[in-house]
Amino acid sequence: MRVVHVGKYYWPYQRGIETYLKVLSEGLSPLCDLSVIVSNDKRETVEENIDGVRVIRLARSFKLRGTDFLFSLPDKLKELKPDIVHIHLPNPWAETAWKLAGRPGRLFISYHSDIIRQKLLLKLYAPFHRSTLESAEKIIVATPNHIKFSPFLSKLPEEKLAVIPYGVREENYPVPEENEYSPYVLSVGALVYYKGFDVLIRAMKEVEGLKLVIVGEGPLAKKLRSLIKELGLEERVFLLEGVSREKLLALYSNCEFFTLPSVYRSEAFGIVQVEAFLAKKAVVSTDLASGVPWVNVNGVTGIVVPPGDEKALSEALKALHSAPERRAAMGEAAYRRAKEVFSPEKMVEKTFALYSEAPRA
Repeated sequence: MRVVHVGKYYWPYQRGIETYLKVLSEGLSPLCDLSVIVSNDKRETVEENIDGVRVIRLARSFKLRGTDFLFSLPDKLKELKPDIVHIHLPNPWAETAWKLAGRPGRLFISYHSDIIRQKLLLKLYAPFHRSTLESAEKIIVATPNHIKFSPFLSKLPEEKLAVIPYGVREENYPVPEENEYSPYVLSVGALVYYKGFDVLIRAMKEVEGLKLVIVGEGPLAKKLRSLIKELGLEERVFLLEGVSREKLLALYSNCEFFTLPSVYRSEAFGIVQVEAFLAKKAVVSTDLASGVPWVNVNGVTGIVVPPGDEKALSEALKALHSAPERRAAMGEAAYRRAKEVFSPEKMVEKTFALYSEAPRA
């Protein structure tokens, strides 16, 4: 079975969708003839083998409104003659290229998120987008909330949709020990508008005896550092960039608990929540109209608060900091949920089963 995945980027890009695509591809590679096509950040095409996965990074023609246009993608899809094309959305050019290539193979879609910010363009794009979704054999989502809150998916027949939670690998988290930040709450993510780090920093103003470590890089780094200074929190809030994976695992292990303070549903899942679960950490997250509160079960694996609510976030941080037994129990429940629900093996098995069950072209 020749399977081609079309995504935006691939490892070593380490954001949520890229992490998911890597784990899924490495699991599928022994089961089929797999190629992964993504964008190169240069105007040249490079083919690599990364941990057993054939990765084709096509030359980027140009970038517009967050979309990479790869003019060679339609021809590459024709050349590979796939039995299955699996597109990761949102990615308007990937949809377009599949149609320009003559709709090769059976179409599968991993629907990671609706398009949130480009509202005017979305109105123009919506009919084209709907036709792509209707053409798919199956549309895979990570949580039931992806369907519930999507204006596109919620209108599709139930049999076209499949819920397969992201699988997250358990890594070698070191034995917890105190460090220069202890005691601290950890938050990890790109420093972008929807992550809510400004809300989190302001919430820390009212939390005594606890530090905050934010790990991430992005366009808001300078603004967030200025906010930390403005609030006089330089001794309690730390913004770390360029952190190695080894150090990040240690930060997960050594924190009291984790927080994901996102404020917009562009945060569709939050893989970092599951990474925290695997380190046996409770999570404070927000009640977004997305998969985030489905991942973190309020009162069981952590605490869920309204998005953008500094006071509620502050109270949740104080509640877990002051209750070590409660957060330890939540951490154990989080670990069990991660192992049972967010299994890489189950993700691969269920995805490949969908491929095998689909009628042949």
